[in-house]
Amino acid sequence: MTSDAARPSRPPVTSAAVSTAAAEVSTGVVLAATGVAKAYGRGMWPARRRTPVLRGVDLELAAGEVVGLVGENGSGKSTLMKILVGDLAADTGTVTRSGGIGYCPQEPVVYERLTCDEHFELFGRAYGLDERTERASRARIYPQLGFERYATVRADHLSGGTLSKLNLGLALLADPEVLLLDEPYAGFDFDTYLKFWDLVAQRRRAGRSVLIISHFVTDEERFDRIVELRDGRAVAR
Repeated sequence: MTSDAARPSRPPVTSAAVSTAAAEVSTGVVLAATGVAKAYGRGMWPARRRTPVLRGVDLELAAGEVVGLVGENGSGKSTLMKILVGDLAADTGTVTRSGGIGYCPQEPVVYERLTCDEHFELFGRAYGLDERTERASRARIYPQLGFERYATVRADHLSGGTLSKLNLGLALLADPEVLLLDEPYAGFDFDTYLKFWDLVAQRRRAGRSVLIISHFVTDEERFDRIVELRDGRAVAR
């Protein structure tokens, strides 16, 4: 659900977040989580209790690598993604990263009354892009995802699938070294789904890295490896 009061929270992740250390990581690794744990409070006081979701997750993402993150509903996939991007603080553990990060949340964060063009302009300023760079990036993204005809359409007039394209396009705008994508192709038709994987392949060839959350993986050959969240920990599949 979108809202005029919603504020685009993704651009600032290109700089250090409170819950992460933006230090250099080991050679070839662009993102690393070590011992990440998170629990949520459940129930009403005085019976309120803490329910662990993540119990010490270790995860690394190498340059030019495409990794799938899978797990049952409630396994903590989106929680881990928010911690990796700095949108949520871990209870314990560390996250280190090298380079810029683009984040595509599961639910689009947009202003209902702004057009697609205006969203790119707004996020471009938040990313610190100059006007020429922002416009050039926008001009590439529209045809890559096939929604250039909606450039001047307000967000509250877009279909769910087109909103998903805008959501992904905003994550791509600054050409980040790492893309963190939470169910990015939800609502895509098959043609856009194929465009998405062409785009991912291009980024891999350019040495960019992509971490994709999915409830299920049908095209395993498109990933370099798949990691499953199971019992609060990351397990190689």
